[in-house]
Amino acid sequence: MRSFHWRATGRLNWRPFAAGARDTFPMLVGAAPFGVIFGTLAIASGLPVWLALGMSLLVFGGSSQFVAVSLLGSGTAVPVIWLTTFVVNLRHALYSATLLPYARALPARWRWALAFWLTDETFAVVENQLRHHVDVRDGAWYWLGSSLAMYFNWQFWTLVGVLLGQSVPVLATLGLDFAMVATFAAIVALQLHARPVLFAALVAGAVALLARGLPYKMGLMLAAVAGVAAGVCAELWAERVAPRAEREDRP
Repeated sequence: MRSFHWRATGRLNWRPFAAGARDTFPMLVGAAPFGVIFGTLAIASGLPVWLALGMSLLVFGGSSQFVAVSLLGSGTAVPVIWLTTFVVNLRHALYSATLLPYARALPARWRWALAFWLTDETFAVVENQLRHHVDVRDGAWYWLGSSLAMYFNWQFWTLVGVLLGQSVPVLATLGLDFAMVATFAAIVALQLHARPVLFAALVAGAVALLARGLPYKMGLMLAAVAGVAAGVCAELWAERVAPRAEREDRP
């Protein structure tokens, strides 16, 4: 892998920053209904406005926010909510491991900030950019542009959803949550070219389907754990088999 040139100090470099935001625009459109739905569901579940907005500001995790609101609305105990959202967000550990070779040279203040703003959408955009253009300059600004575009987009549409949830309560019953499924399907589809990822997705999907009847969203937790475990095992198996195949192909 060629070295990636980070220029993460000094003045804001608008060109890569704007490029990151521009390349993330399709994801912004896909996440907009997602944010509106979260805001309306949060209000419909009885959360106060400050808590609904605070979750988006401080948690900034769409899937975990949806799970938390659903569990809060059903009166689930707080430790179960913590455990469930933790398992749901375990995929971010894989994202971080993938991006670590590029972020290792960054100052700590950059790594902390970009880690907080890392989402599924930003990972898909940034990882694709870094993988195909590892010699591009100002990569940190590109990453930051994508991150902030997603962050402020999510805050805006959460606020819209909260306001709509207060003024149009029936909005939460219109079945708009299909946007969440469509957004995640588009993100996952970009990663399925790798066999370990495909295997992890198949295992997670099968477990989620079989365990969908478990209480407290336990099926979701089991599916996440099973998917991560399956992906890790497949990756380890591929690393073990590849050298063996290379040795056998040698004359």
